[in-house]
Amino acid sequence: MKNSIENLYQLDGRVPLGKALPFGLQHVLAMFVSNITPIMILASVVGLDSALSAALIQNCMVIAGIGTLVQLFPVWRIGSRLPIVMGISFTFLSLAISIAGAYGMGTLIGAVIVGGLVEGVLGLFVKYWIKLIPHVVSATVVTAIGFSLLPIGANSFAGGLGAPDFGSLNNWIVGSVTLLACLLCQVFAKGFLRSLSVLVGLIVGYILACFMGMVDFSGLSGLAVVSMPRLLPFTPEFNIGAILSVVAVYLVSATETIGDTSALCNGALNRDPETKEMGAAISCDGFVSSVSGLFGCTPITSFSQNVGLAAMSGVVNRFTIGIGALVMIVGGVFPVVGHALTTILQAVLGGCTIMMFGSILYAGFGMMARTGFSQRNMVIVSLSLSVGLGFTQATEMFKIFPEIVRTVFAENCVAVVFLLAVLLNLLLPKKEE
Repeated sequence: MKNSIENLYQLDGRVPLGKALPFGLQHVLAMFVSNITPIMILASVVGLDSALSAALIQNCMVIAGIGTLVQLFPVWRIGSRLPIVMGISFTFLSLAISIAGAYGMGTLIGAVIVGGLVEGVLGLFVKYWIKLIPHVVSATVVTAIGFSLLPIGANSFAGGLGAPDFGSLNNWIVGSVTLLACLLCQVFAKGFLRSLSVLVGLIVGYILACFMGMVDFSGLSGLAVVSMPRLLPFTPEFNIGAILSVVAVYLVSATETIGDTSALCNGALNRDPETKEMGAAISCDGFVSSVSGLFGCTPITSFSQNVGLAAMSGVVNRFTIGIGALVMIVGGVFPVVGHALTTILQAVLGGCTIMMFGSILYAGFGMMARTGFSQRNMVIVSLSLSVGLGFTQATEMFKIFPEIVRTVFAENCVAVVFLLAVLLNLLLPKKEE
């Protein structure tokens, strides 16, 4: 297939490099801060020194790039061949902090490696258990993912949760201008420029933040030109309790991957995902997470914000998104690239992601419409979402449960929604409507 800009909207085919680079970069910028933030928080809480923290940030960029390439261009049955962007998962953060604080980073890494192998094998045998997740369950999970991302976008818009200037006038101005630029480009731009609306908004917001004196470039001085990823920064140790806890959260991560894969196929490819695609995506999650552990990082998973970007822009070309994955790897090898991307303000990212997260909700609503509005589906969807979204907003409700239950469910609405939707689908009678 010849090089063509039209291939941007096809899974396969080459796109001229000059056109592929900005679209690939758009995907990197959409997820970059979220990719490195879990490692930054973990390193800070556990008390790792600055040199080791910087090495882990580099490693997680390289791992995100490798994981994305495996999803795009599968190795055997590992990788879905879908435009899925991978990154370090927030789902594991609270448990990772708990295990690392109690037993050390070595025990955490050992659990990450073993748990990843479990999830990877689970994906290889997806045909034996995927019947537990019919279309109505997938639609409910995708909708829950969309709802769960909305507070993340709002907090970023205000400057990032915990930031000293959270909700300041400057953040409101930058976030609003960024969002307006994205919206205007999406509505009035023509051709491929419309698909770059997120990148256009990000550039406009970033330039405005620079003129307002909000961008800090001090971290770019004194960086090494090249720094190779550091393998086995911690010696893995194996604790059965830690492993079982991490495996439980891996199962939650697998449900999120199923939801992301369904949202991507329905929102960007206008079709339902195939069983083998979901299994291959889960296998990539698991096995690449084990590799992530070897580099001292926490597990990797599909990034929902990039699913929203694909649905909104229509850009699904594997070659183009692969260019973005290479940018991530370069950012891990050349520290100045990675540190330059960290100067992007949360308010700018928040202005970009508000629309993207809403598009995931829209995909979930579309999936629900295709399942039909029977009484049975109404009960499954409404009860799963109301309990999952409602109970996890009142986390103290879970204080009577063991720690592992609180870790997996108390703040993870997707896990609660998924579990309840599966149970209701199994228990409710399947009578003819």
